[in-house]
Order: sequence, then C-alpha cells, then structure tokens
Amino acid sequence: MKYLSLFLILIFVPGLLLAQQNDVSKLFLVETPLDIKLHIGVKDVKGEKIDTVYTSSMLYYKSDNNSAWDSIQIDLRARGEYRRRECYYPPLRIKMKKKNTKGTVFEGNKSLKLVMPCKQVKDNSLILREYLCYQMFEPITKYTFNTRLVNIDFTDDNSKKVKNVQIVGYFIEDDDLVAKRWNGKVMENLNLHPKALEDSNALRHDMFQYMVANTDWSTTFLHNAKLIQLNDTKKYIPLTYDFDMSGFVDAPYAVVDASLGIGSVRERLYRGFCRSDDVTQAIRSEFIHKEPEIMGAIKAYESSFSPKEYSGIIKYMEDFFETFKSDAGFKKEIIDKCRTK
Repeated sequence: MKYLSLFLILIFVPGLLLAQQNDVSKLFLVETPLDIKLHIGVKDVKGEKIDTVYTSSMLYYKSDNNSAWDSIQIDLRARGEYRRRECYYPPLRIKMKKKNTKGTVFEGNKSLKLVMPCKQVKDNSLILREYLCYQMFEPITKYTFNTRLVNIDFTDDNSKKVKNVQIVGYFIEDDDLVAKRWNGKVMENLNLHPKALEDSNALRHDMFQYMVANTDWSTTFLHNAKLIQLNDTKKYIPLTYDFDMSGFVDAPYAVVDASLGIGSVRERLYRGFCRSDDVTQAIRSEFIHKEPEIMGAIKAYESSFSPKEYSGIIKYMEDFFETFKSDAGFKKEIIDKCRTK
C-alpha cells in the first residue's frame, strides 16, 4: 500500500505543479526585466478621476530574446488615490484585449498593474525595494501576485518640452488570475472580520506585514489587500500588495497613522488579530525556517544597491529574525501586541 501511495504522489504532484505553472502567463515565467516604452500625458491621466474611464494608448515592448520593438494597443488609467495626488508618476492599471495579446508575451493577461517610481529621480532603489517585498513574500505563501521588473522608456507628452526618461518599474498580475490559479474567486465588498480569514494564511499575511514594517493595510476594508475564497474549502485567503508606505521601502514621502502610536514607518508594529497559540507558533517557525530563502531574495539584487544601502537592508531584516528567534522578543512584539478587537 505504501508503494502505491508513493507512486500516486510521484505521478500526481508533478502534474499539479505543472498545472499551476501553466496557469502563470509567460510574462511572469521570466525573471529578467522586460523592456517597454510608454508615451502618455501624465497630467491628463492623473486628472481623470473616474475609475471606469480609460485612455487609449500603445505599449511598445521587446519580446524576450528579441531586439526588435513590437507594440500592442492598450487602455490605461491611473490608480491609487495617494500616489495619484502626491506622485509624479501614478501607478497605472492597463487593460488589453484578448485578440491583441494572442501570440505575444502578454497572452493570458487582460489586466495588469504597472508600478513606477513616485518621484522624478534617477535612483531606482525605492522601486526595487518595493518589488523585493513581493519577492520575499513568495517563500512564505503560495497565494501571491506574480510580478516582473520592467525597464521603461517613458515619454510624458504633457510636458511643455516633451520629456523622455529611463525608469524602472514592475508589472503585477491581476487578482483574478491568482484566484483562478488556486481554484478560487475574488471577493468584493465583504466587510469581513479578520478572524473569519483562514488562520494560517492570515498569520502569514500579518507577520509578513510586520516583517516589512507595513501598517498601511486592512483586510476588512480591503485597503491594499484582496480576498479570495477557495471554491473547495470556502476559506478566505488574503492577498497583499502596495508596500511603498512600509519601513522596508522607507520612502521619503511615507507617513504613519498617528493613532497607531509609532513615530516612524521604520518602527515595526504588529497589527494582526490574536490566533491560537499552536498555529501562531507554527507560522513563527515557518518564518524562521525560511530565513535563507527570504534573505536570498534580497541577495539576488545586491548589485542593484550601494554597499551602504544593502548593508542597511540586511541589518533591518536581521533585526526582524532576531525578534522571531527570541521567545521573549516574539512574546513582546507579537503575542502581546496582537489585536482582540
């Protein structure tokens, strides 16, 4: 019997992993940055406040292993109230028609988010730090957004003198694709109490937010969060995104809610709800066990930072793991700080 079970595992698991990989579009199967060009009027896009109104444009791109530029028709709009108001480059939601994506690197994507630097700066370290948050979340849970770095040749047609700059950004896949990959559906307008979320994944989400020192989220009001419900178990799973207000990114414009009692985004504060001790300790152990993978995600981009900045990033993460490895530290920062209401 045990040999039959082993045989079934060997047959079934690779098939399951392959099926899940097939649910990832080829845009996100490659880790190297994609070269794209955008020509838009920043002022016009930011000025449109109605979320259902999109602006038609063209997205130019170089296919993987291809030096020639190609193009695809897109519709886009600005997203994110704070960044639209405070940043020069607004995050964009991009829509594509299925017929236009067929046979391209974008096939399988009807909608994408494009995140760009907030300010007009030559230093891309902030956007890379935010991108790294997604990379660090991947070893922690399978319920994540796929992302891909892009090198953007960006032209602002609204400038008095047409302005062309080279910036770094990244694509985020649509939440419907994440839900489909795990046989679920995206849930909207639930006002669901966080205690109704599946315990283990809620803890992974909440402890991760503590790890990157992010307090700018809510799984109840779906602020910088999405919820998917798995069709088979009916359990609710949180998806997280947008980390520019986190201490890990440490953007100069980042602020914290004064009511939280912390004075800086660099201060870590646990905002998760209390869960049973056995599950809490199990997820704590997962984080400790996955330290090499999490730190490895940062290590892969060491050359993108100055030695001083990279050293600071590593130290910031080491402080987190020091807390989690200490029974007294974990009790003080997590157990004693978890929310009951």
